[in-house]
Amino acid sequence: MTQHDCILLKGMRFHTCVGVLPHEERVAQPLELDLSVWLSLKVGPTLDYRDLYRLVAEVVGSGPHRLLEGLCERIADRALDMDGVDRVRVAARKPQAPMDGPLDYVEVVLERTHDRAG
Repeated sequence: MTQHDCILLKGMRFHTCVGVLPHEERVAQPLELDLSVWLSLKVGPTLDYRDLYRLVAEVVGSGPHRLLEGLCERIADRALDMDGVDRVRVAARKPQAPMDGPLDYVEVVLERTHDRAG
């Protein structure tokens, strides 16, 4: 029987440069992220939540980031490299996205599964 347990870090907040507009490349703006990792908590080592947080903080801190999609992809790749992680979900919200009207936030969500066949 396969175990599919999840560890979720929700609402991590950072300031970083993210976007394609000239001012977005220079001026840090708020960013909120969620990271979910699926693994078996009955088999193998348990992940330290602090390691997951540090992973996200390191990737965010390596900016500037052109696209939220690329930032999420880098976080997902690093999380999938951790022992026992089979699947990840990354959500990034940008509340100050430049739009022509009212908007709570722009959100990018991606899910990736570890390809253990390769």
